[in-house]
Amino acid sequence: MYMRDLDSLEIKILTELQKNGRLTNQELANLVQLSASACWRRVRSLEEDGVIKNYQARVDGSKVGFPETIFARVSLEKHSDDLVKNFEAAMINRPEVMECFATTGDSDYLLRVVALQIGDYDNFIQSFLLKIEGVSQVRSNFQLREVKALAPYPLKF
Repeated sequence: MYMRDLDSLEIKILTELQKNGRLTNQELANLVQLSASACWRRVRSLEEDGVIKNYQARVDGSKVGFPETIFARVSLEKHSDDLVKNFEAAMINRPEVMECFATTGDSDYLLRVVALQIGDYDNFIQSFLLKIEGVSQVRSNFQLREVKALAPYPLKF
């Protein structure tokens, strides 16, 4: 895996964009004390190198019909290439699965799933998740409240 060495200006740029991805190039340039053209070139380079993956709005799920957030820890019976590929493809194609991470520890995957109500999550488990070949166990934790989410990376220079 390639890790890019970041200079102090790139770290400043990333720090500011993690706080507010809607900054105009001129606003960002002012914050990091660069000319607009130099700032644009650095941001473009960070994008091309994949350091900046994308820009997106953070939506409040409860305001758009998804007040429930559930963390599901999923275990597979075995880890054959076919079962893993099938499971991961199934997660990518389900819109209620917001995030899916392959993990170590007492489960193989950690999912963040959203739902309108608990019954919808039960239906997701019973009619979909447990029907995927190789899934042996699902353990769920329900979010009570959000304390901290999507914090910026603590970049240092």
